[in-house]
Amino acid sequence: MRLQLFSDLHFETESFDPQPAPGAELLVLAGDIDAGWTALERFAHWPVPVLMVAGNHEFDGRELDQAWPALRAHCAALGIRLLEQEALILTAADGQRVRFVGTVRWSDFDGLGIAQRPRAMRAAGYFLRLMGSTRSGVAIDAELMRTEALACRRWLEDELHRPNPGAAAGGWDTTVVITHFAPSLKSADPRFGRQPGTASFCNA
Repeated sequence: MRLQLFSDLHFETESFDPQPAPGAELLVLAGDIDAGWTALERFAHWPVPVLMVAGNHEFDGRELDQAWPALRAHCAALGIRLLEQEALILTAADGQRVRFVGTVRWSDFDGLGIAQRPRAMRAAGYFLRLMGSTRSGVAIDAELMRTEALACRRWLEDELHRPNPGAAAGGWDTTVVITHFAPSLKSADPRFGRQPGTASFCNA
């Protein structure tokens, strides 16, 4: 399946004119598209199906318990399929059944190793305060984000180990994992280097 991918567009501050990629069968929005959500309307009439996972900035200034169902409803109204700890099987033009597995993933702050976790969590504190999000009325700090990250990781591990009955029996031929937070610092922008704050970008 030929995919088009957008991530970290940050329409709340940036200008960009997204255009469909010739030959793409699916558009993937991998989070931090627009903190205000309004720019998601740009993808409402995309010529191919649209899958999305949320990024951390989709929740800026929001209560997660309320924001999740609101974001899901907003995406559904635009024809965008939001995945959070969910899997979806789609059939490609060549007949292959592709399983898409999606979650924010969040950060466990272990990208530089467990010994560096406290420094990474302290480095994230300032940005989490700017984010201004809450969960059940409690401000999201590094500890709470790590808790969310570990839950995402457990779900992802379980889903990836789920037995595949085979495409003919409703299974899949291949799997694509969509997350906003990276699986390792190998995906981090090299401009940031291996510093404590960079560990906030991944879930090791």
